[in-house]
Amino acid sequence: MKFEKNPIDFENSIGPWLGKTVKIVDYFLQESLNKVDSNLTKEQMIVLKKLYNQDGLNQNELAFLTIRNKSSLTRLLTKMESKNYITRKQSKEDKRINRVYITLLGREIFQKTKPVMGALIKRMEKNISESEKHQIIKILKKIQLNFNSNKEPI
Repeated sequence: MKFEKNPIDFENSIGPWLGKTVKIVDYFLQESLNKVDSNLTKEQMIVLKKLYNQDGLNQNELAFLTIRNKSSLTRLLTKMESKNYITRKQSKEDKRINRVYITLLGREIFQKTKPVMGALIKRMEKNISESEKHQIIKILKKIQLNFNSNKEPI
């Protein structure tokens, strides 16, 4: 059996730490959302946030902004429509385009999540200075750019 001369040091690489952190944040976010509204998922909250800030986006724009493929976004929107969080309307200019609008209930649900999100961010950033926060954001942007600049798989 051959062993690599230079094994990869996973514990001291960025990937596992990013992955573990994302899982922890996702867990606490979902737990926090469950306290406010047991029917709201993280993915639905993200869509509500985008529509709350920019209502009437078309589905392609929403897929891009939420980093989802079109079919998974369609399934998510169908579920959200059944909960009366959003509504879809065909564009008058182009019948192939559906615009997505947040409903009154969707706005209310999103408003309920704002304090939860604030508390989660506060907990996440506890004991992290402003300069450290800016450095983390700068590094994460570089990582994203590393993947976005070359879309080919490794």
